[in-house]
Amino acid sequence: MEPPVPALHERASRAAAHLAAADSVRLVSHDDADGLTSAAIAGTALEWAGVEVMTEIKHGLDEDAIDELAAASTETVLFTDLGSGGLDRLAHHASTGQFTPIVVDHHQPVDASIEHFLNPRTVGLDGGRELAGAGTAYVLARAMADQIGAVEGDPRELAALAVVGAIGDRQTVEGELVGANQAIAAEGETAGMVESGTDLAVYGTQTRPLPKLLEYTSDVRIPGITGNRRGAIKFLEELPVPIKDGDRWPTWTELDPETRTTVASGLMTRAMERGVPSDRIERLVGTRYILAREEPGTQLRDASEFSTVLNATARYERSEIGLAVCRGDREEALEAALELLREHRMNLSKGIEWVVETGVRRESHVQWFHARSEIRDTIVGIVAGMVLGSDGIDRHRPIVGFADKLAGDGVKVSARAPGRLANRGIDLGQAMRVSATDVGGEGGGHSMAAGATVPAGQEPAFLAAVDDVIGAQLDG
Repeated sequence: MEPPVPALHERASRAAAHLAAADSVRLVSHDDADGLTSAAIAGTALEWAGVEVMTEIKHGLDEDAIDELAAASTETVLFTDLGSGGLDRLAHHASTGQFTPIVVDHHQPVDASIEHFLNPRTVGLDGGRELAGAGTAYVLARAMADQIGAVEGDPRELAALAVVGAIGDRQTVEGELVGANQAIAAEGETAGMVESGTDLAVYGTQTRPLPKLLEYTSDVRIPGITGNRRGAIKFLEELPVPIKDGDRWPTWTELDPETRTTVASGLMTRAMERGVPSDRIERLVGTRYILAREEPGTQLRDASEFSTVLNATARYERSEIGLAVCRGDREEALEAALELLREHRMNLSKGIEWVVETGVRRESHVQWFHARSEIRDTIVGIVAGMVLGSDGIDRHRPIVGFADKLAGDGVKVSARAPGRLANRGIDLGQAMRVSATDVGGEGGGHSMAAGATVPAGQEPAFLAAVDDVIGAQLDG
């Protein structure tokens, strides 16, 4: 099979050869949807190759965490969806012979090198839009199959998880995966793991009854429907085709193609009538990625809903549950994950309501809010992204959310940028990193979504620095 990302194949092959020769590997991965799918992909590939795997999931990887791993490890340590920011520390420990680090990541790396470093950014690929951590782990898994020949299963079976990771990391561009992500999705389709097609790009098409589906169209807010259950029902009842099945409202996936077209056209017409900008109306339709081997009508059938389930386990410090779901547990782990998802949705709803009611403040280039303890620090970034475009909140301006950390000292910061700024040179990761360093904190992330931790009391100085950096990016 041709490698899905040829530019990374040689590096992946070298790393795969080292891993296959190891008696055991410690696998350390990030705790979000991308990190959990990365761990599942890499762990499965190692087990197929007959290598013993010990997996740890971490929220971050600072110098202390790296030092602890080095002190406890004499074997190979594989990092997935993290590690690029700690290359200098990893290189130091590698030089002492304490352990061999292998980093499979997509974040912006620091200026240091180790022998085995697999990152799309090193070969000119955009790690924020073209290849996520899970996709990079998939490249490694494919290399183990293609170069070593020791893998028991077909590595293309893991492409579905790579798609989930990419979507969970918000790597769709104008509604679809692009670049290397698209190539991996295509491999998944060839293997019968993934199905894709143009459809309504609203979260919940598999599981939410139609009125609730439309009521929660938060990515594209339609006045009179979004946040208005009665308005959503009235809209559906006025369509020229019958929707309701007796007393029951169907889900989107239960509708026949003709009825779906009618509902989608009606939504676009309503949005135009209510003054929704055309570029946002276009976002109502996009490419949906379906996991063909998951049960229809479940949260795991649609890649977007699957990623939300995984993120819910991470936000409530139960990432081991999400990893078990990725590895195929459809009983106890899935039940626990869905219970966490219900709690997650309730907290998001409360957080969005709080921000909308409290409002945001504006600087020259950004808008912001400080939730203190009103919103969990683990979900403040999601809330920030979801309120963009709500009443009183500018849909054209980056938003920065602050929340007190539940564990440890300091204040958590999360920033999100509207999609229309993607091609204007904005890089929230760089803005977070530079501004946090200025006030004694640390930060980083992607161009459109990033975060930081800053000392309590330093929020004004940090915000001023962020506003300056983003202003320079947008004016440059």
